Amino acid sequence: MWKVTKGQGITVAVIDGGFKLDHPDLAGQFLPGKDFSGSSGGVGTYADGHGTEMASLIAGTGRSVGGTGAYGLAPGAKVLPLKINNGSVSAALPSDFLNQIGQAVDYAVDQGAKVINISQGMDAALFSSADVEKLNRILAGARAKGSLVVASVGNEAQSGNPVSYPGGLPNVVGVGAVDRDVVVTAESEQGPQVALVAPGMDIVAACTADTEYCQSHGTSDAAALVSASAALVWSVHKDWTANQVLRVLINTAGKPHDGSMRNNISGYGAVRPRVALTDPGDPGPADVSPVPAAAAPSATTPSASAPASSVPSPAATPSEVAVGAPSAQPTAGASAGSGGGGALPVVAGVVAGLVVVAGAVFAVLRRRRVSAGPSGDVVVPPVPAQQPMAPPPSYQPPVPPEDNPYAR
Repeated sequence: MWKVTKGQGITVAVIDGGFKLDHPDLAGQFLPGKDFSGSSGGVGTYADGHGTEMASLIAGTGRSVGGTGAYGLAPGAKVLPLKINNGSVSAALPSDFLNQIGQAVDYAVDQGAKVINISQGMDAALFSSADVEKLNRILAGARAKGSLVVASVGNEAQSGNPVSYPGGLPNVVGVGAVDRDVVVTAESEQGPQVALVAPGMDIVAACTADTEYCQSHGTSDAAALVSASAALVWSVHKDWTANQVLRVLINTAGKPHDGSMRNNISGYGAVRPRVALTDPGDPGPADVSPVPAAAAPSATTPSASAPASSVPSPAATPSEVAVGAPSAQPTAGASAGSGGGGALPVVAGVVAGLVVVAGAVFAVLRRRRVSAGPSGDVVVPPVPAQQPMAPPPSYQPPVPPEDNPYAR
């Protein structure tokens, strides 16, 4: 893919809880950002490494440790860092959470960001209709002005599968997660809001831990990779609209193995930026969205149902764990995993999750699994049947930060 483009000339806004602006793999990648959080310290302060990780997955340069650091999928793109209060520092009221996202989206559009990544979310049932309507107007405006808003759909598929906003709203590209075998992860939420899936398991990225690298999983990572994929395509086809870029990502995605064009588990399929760059096909009409604006689930009803299963959930494991810093020789570090820790193999000293993703996982997306359909299929495991959602609990700020439910 990088023989075609690295995403140069494209700005990706990242709306998150703060950023380590001087991380060696991100130095020079950030544009001047803005802090909407109301907290002290500005956009370059952070309570956890989530925003840094998302920026790394999108535009990490891998310059650290002799060029063996964390590479983003679109290292030629620039990141516009926009900080919100996602609850990692202090209590974030639902209304403030959506309002700050809306302000950040407006600002990103005004700054010319082509892609806006929101790897954040909160249970839709917590929001007032007025707050949702206000953000919907902002998202519709961003779409009308040509920006592509990408958001994670959430990691609670086995915990009631609650609809998460903004990922469940219209005018947003909702993203779920698959593992390296192209199986939709057990935690990835389901419903009509899922447009695409992307790698969201065993991801290594730059972060704020002492080692400066962390391993994580979740739809947050997947959303960042879809945002980066859009940046790659847009950098080659600068005259395309957001509708055309999204249409090509959808048309070139590895389709669900059930033979459908889309389903509520894997959406239109697994994003394949390599195919989107080398064989994009017809981008279609510039002013028609490939995703119906009304395709959003109800905040009060389960968004999907399927046969019961005993698929194990990774949700019981930490969402992130620091790994050893890279070196010129193969090393190993700690790894999150069900049933205890494991070893993270480092091949040729490269621990960058995007080297793994770009060199292996995206290639795997083209691979056929036993009993699957045509090459490029997404394999969807059975999931537990959905139960009626209980009334949302009274709001409590997340403690500690690593258990932050807003960072998807």
